[in-house]
Amino acid sequence: MEFERLIYSVQNHRATVIINRPEVMNAFDYQTLRELARAFQDAADDDRVSVVVLTGAGEKAFCTGADLDEQKKFLARPHDYWKWFGAFQDAHDKLRGIGKPTIARLNGIVVGGGNEFNLACDLAVAAEHVTIRQVGNSRGSVAAGGATQWLPIMIGDRRARQMLWFNEPISAHTALEWGLVNQVVPKEKLDDAVDAMVEKLLDKMPEVFRYTKLQTNFWKDFSWAMTVGHARDWLSLHADSAEVEEGLKSFHEKRAPNYEMLRNSKIEGGSPDWPWGNYSKTCSNCGASRIPEHFEFCGNCGKKL
Repeated sequence: MEFERLIYSVQNHRATVIINRPEVMNAFDYQTLRELARAFQDAADDDRVSVVVLTGAGEKAFCTGADLDEQKKFLARPHDYWKWFGAFQDAHDKLRGIGKPTIARLNGIVVGGGNEFNLACDLAVAAEHVTIRQVGNSRGSVAAGGATQWLPIMIGDRRARQMLWFNEPISAHTALEWGLVNQVVPKEKLDDAVDAMVEKLLDKMPEVFRYTKLQTNFWKDFSWAMTVGHARDWLSLHADSAEVEEGLKSFHEKRAPNYEMLRNSKIEGGSPDWPWGNYSKTCSNCGASRIPEHFEFCGNCGKKL
C-alpha cells in the first residue's frame, strides 16, 4: 500500500506507522487522516501483525494536531470541516477497533489532536524531553475529538480540566505520574523501551488479547460514541466563527490571541462574530444582498446604500 504522508512497515509481527510530515511538526491534514485510517485497517487485516506502533518522523514532534494552514481554509468553506472531521473520526475508529495492542511512541512534542491519537493508543512510551499540551481554548477549537472524553477517565477530572482549560504543557515525567504515559526514558533509549514493550505484548494469546482489549476499551468507546456526532456538527458550525478566525490568525502571525477583542464588540451594535452587523442589507442599485447592516456603501458596485 502506497502512502504520501506516512511511512508504513511490517516486520517481526509489528506494524509501524510513522506520520511523515516533519516540516509541519507532523501535523495532520485531511489526506493524512485518510492514510492513517487505511494503514490501521491494513494492520487490522494483516495476520502477520500482532502489535502496532504509532509515532512521528524525526525527534521534534510526535504529532501537533490539525494542520492549521488547512484549517484556515474552513473559514471560507466551514461545511468542509464536517468532511474533515469525518476523516478524523474514521481514523480514530480504525485505530481503537484494530483488534491488536497499540503503542504510542512519543518521540517529541505532543499537541492537541496529537494527544488525542496518543490517548487512543493502548499504551505510551515517551522520551524524557517530551511535553504534552492541549491548546483548543487558546486557539479557537474544542478538544471534543477524544481529549474531553478520555482525559478525565485516564488522568482524573481535575487534572483533565487543568490540561484542557489552562493549555499549559506538562512534562513527560508529570505525564507518567498522572498516568498519561506508561514509561519515560532518555531519548536514546526510546526504541529499546518500545521494542521491549512490543516483545511483552507478543508473548500473549492474540484472540484472548483482542477480547480483553475490547472490554478494556468500554469507557473510552462509550464516551466517544455518546459525544462524537454532536462534536462533529457543533465544530463544523463553529468553523468560521470569530474565535476560530482569531486563533488561526494569531497563530500564523506568531502572536498571542486578542482575547479582549473577542469579549467585546468591535463597533457599537456589532459582535465578535458579526463585527459590522447582521447581513441584512440589499443594494437597490445592483441587487447585491447579504450586506452587513453597518456598511454605508455597496461592496459590489460602490453605490451608497
